[in-house]
Amino acid sequence: MFPREPSKLFKVADTSADSWCECFTLRELEADVNTTVMNLFVVGSGGFLGVVARYGLTLLVQRSIGPLTAFPYGTLAVNLLGCLAIGMFAGFVESRQLFGASCRLFVLVGILGGFTTFSTFGYETLTLLRSQQFMHVVASVGIHVFVGVALVALGFWLTMPR
Repeated sequence: MFPREPSKLFKVADTSADSWCECFTLRELEADVNTTVMNLFVVGSGGFLGVVARYGLTLLVQRSIGPLTAFPYGTLAVNLLGCLAIGMFAGFVESRQLFGASCRLFVLVGILGGFTTFSTFGYETLTLLRSQQFMHVVASVGIHVFVGVALVALGFWLTMPR
């Protein structure tokens, strides 16, 4: 890490007439590194919570539906719930000017980003395609995309002041 005391900074920076500029640059770099590391921690810890919640809810829904179905109901439930949640949170943030940047990173990018990733959706859609379950593919893609966008809009609308 970069030294914090000005006297130590001068030892690191050139002691010529331009040393104030170099000290300023080192301090900016230190602030950028600290902010980036903190943001990574905030997003990563939120992502952990989102991924664990996603896994748990997917298992719960899929097990309650039954193992005999090939349709990815668990992923569908997670993605639709996540779309509603992200719409509502974004609506609250925008309409009421709530929460700081770290909180928005933690919830939107971390928790909900981990919770609503579409990589599982893509994989399950490919699996359905490969098993030639084309009606399930059409239903899954259609519901995820159109109902998901509609739920983001609904969540956003629900948070608007009236």
